[in-house]
Amino acid sequence: MLSHEKYMHRCLQLAKIGQSKVAPNPMVGTVIVLDEKIIGEGYHQEFGGAHAEVNAINSVEDKSLLAYATIYVSLEPCAHFGKTPPCANLIVEHRFKKVVIGSRDPYSEVDGKGIKILRENGIEVISGILENECNELNKRFFTFHQKIRPFVFLKWAETTNGLIDNGGNSGEVTWISCKETQSLVHLWRSENQAVLVGRRTVENDNPSLTVREVTGKNPVRVVIDSQLKLDNSLRIFDDNAPTIILNSLKNSQEGSNEFVKLKDLNPASILHELYVRNIQSVLIEGGTATLQSFIDKGLWDEAKKITGMHSFASGTKAPVINSKIIHTESFFNDEITTYINQ
Repeated sequence: MLSHEKYMHRCLQLAKIGQSKVAPNPMVGTVIVLDEKIIGEGYHQEFGGAHAEVNAINSVEDKSLLAYATIYVSLEPCAHFGKTPPCANLIVEHRFKKVVIGSRDPYSEVDGKGIKILRENGIEVISGILENECNELNKRFFTFHQKIRPFVFLKWAETTNGLIDNGGNSGEVTWISCKETQSLVHLWRSENQAVLVGRRTVENDNPSLTVREVTGKNPVRVVIDSQLKLDNSLRIFDDNAPTIILNSLKNSQEGSNEFVKLKDLNPASILHELYVRNIQSVLIEGGTATLQSFIDKGLWDEAKKITGMHSFASGTKAPVINSKIIHTESFFNDEITTYINQ
């Protein structure tokens, strides 16, 4: 592995530590190298906190060394005043001679401006190191700024004969996947800012939609309930996470539950509402009708189909998706197929 790639790989390792803690900011890692040795490193630890570059610079006790060092950053240093000052200016202040960047920041307030500040101040800039890996790490952040909507992650479990339920309406889940896969879904929830379901899923399964099985932040729960038919005793109305109820009747705030009236409850309108709320990613766990509506409109980015080793005599047919399969794996007693929308 070339030295630039080696140090950028370390940046990515550090950046991932901030996963589920920094959104809607991107995950960023930084290392500072002098004479082929890492003398400082840092990552963006939490939203509103110091950026990766700041933490890396602060980790170096002898700041006089920085003028002879190279700083590696997985994402272009910011160039604007947000919750913190511009990192590009900080790099200039410490007189770094070289900056190596993984990927360019798509956010309009940065998008090349950080690189411009560095170069205008005589700093050598090398960019595009492990660019694909850096883009993949922040695919939610990139999608939000490039497509002007949240990253949409679809997930469902189906039987070997292509059903997502047994047709019951008991308020309790009839599990298709194994316990290990159920815990994995909780991890996926922690990696996204919101989780969305339709009314029938809430009625049939009475889900909590939290991350009980893993360490992480509960996503915002989003429920489509056009006529407000759901009973407030259901789990999604508890105080374990904020809940947005998208409907056609009213706007109101009731404790941690917010009722949001939309003129249209179609996928585009829903994603726009989440976008203006600065929600950068949503995991859709709804039933077939909800999932299929996003599939048919092409408003999704990644999908994971979990096939459990069970079959039902009857029930609801699973969504139909005809897109590129990028990965299929056996996971304990289940099979997980990953699709991307191209």
